[in-house]
Amino acid sequence: MIRLLLADDEDLLRTALVALLALEEDLTVVAEAATSTDAVRLARECRPDIAVLDLEMPPGDGLKAAEEIRCELPTQIVMVTRHARPAVLRRALAAGVRGFVPKTTSAARLAEIIRDIAAGRRYVDPDIAASALTEDDCPLTDRELELLRAARTGSSVAEIAAEVHLAPGTVRNYLSSAMSKLGVATRHAAAHHAWEQGWI
Repeated sequence: MIRLLLADDEDLLRTALVALLALEEDLTVVAEAATSTDAVRLARECRPDIAVLDLEMPPGDGLKAAEEIRCELPTQIVMVTRHARPAVLRRALAAGVRGFVPKTTSAARLAEIIRDIAAGRRYVDPDIAASALTEDDCPLTDRELELLRAARTGSSVAEIAAEVHLAPGTVRNYLSSAMSKLGVATRHAAAHHAWEQGWI
């Protein structure tokens, strides 16, 4: 029997997936979580064979939860995402994630992927893999990425400046440079673009 932890902040999706996977004779869901924090806590408590984690869970993200679980446990990780960003795929594989699938994957197909991973194999959705091979390099500096990460929360320039210990004018210059490189009109658009690409 393959013991599973399912974590997704969308209750309807998570409960439906739990019900569908429970129909599989060789799979059992031992825990379910709505946040990345709960996913890590329940993984420690239940020690599942495989954790199926949503990439976009609050309060942090599923990838951070995956990294924490993999540091402490032999649990294998399958990441599920609505936004298949190639740079995130590379980070996920580097963190030891064994499976990377879009949310459009059927429960029956996910069950097959879980079995493959339990048997020691990897699975990466072919479309995500193809995107990863053709992705452009990030044109932004580490500092620009840091400030866009902060801007993504909706913080003002003054709040970002206080957070990163820079003068507001310096923050504006970095954000303006990032906007120019990405060809967008606002820092929020730049932050969203960087997030979509998996750079932040």
